[in-house]
Amino acid sequence: MEQKLHEAAIEGNVTSLLNLLQEDRLLLDRFITGQHFETPLHIASMLGHLEFVEAILARKPQLAKELDSRKSSPLHLATTKGYLEIVKRLLNVNPDMCLVCDLDGRNPLHIAAIKGHLEVLRELVEARPWAVRLLMDEGH
Repeated sequence: MEQKLHEAAIEGNVTSLLNLLQEDRLLLDRFITGQHFETPLHIASMLGHLEFVEAILARKPQLAKELDSRKSSPLHLATTKGYLEIVKRLLNVNPDMCLVCDLDGRNPLHIAAIKGHLEVLRELVEARPWAVRLLMDEGH
């Protein structure tokens, strides 16, 4: 079941997601336990599947807080790719994820600046302006 969900996230197939959730209402809850390298929300955020992201956030907004094996949130991944609309949706659910640093010591604002995603950076700064003051890479 989880493999099918993984495939649906890669494809951005909302219909498959909804069908899988009808079969197993707790399917998304299993990703909150921290037993997985990445959640379906991570995958959809990284691949730019806006409708899939919205469908997951509508059912399980807590997944926006989950970190993958590199301590990246879905917001980190959407920011890396410059997916402005996904960034906006994730910020609506949990703007404090702007403050979370990944294994490289970078929060989403750092990533947006490094990648040159200025519209994304504007959204992130608007959501949590003080995140720009966080030091990168343990202060270096």
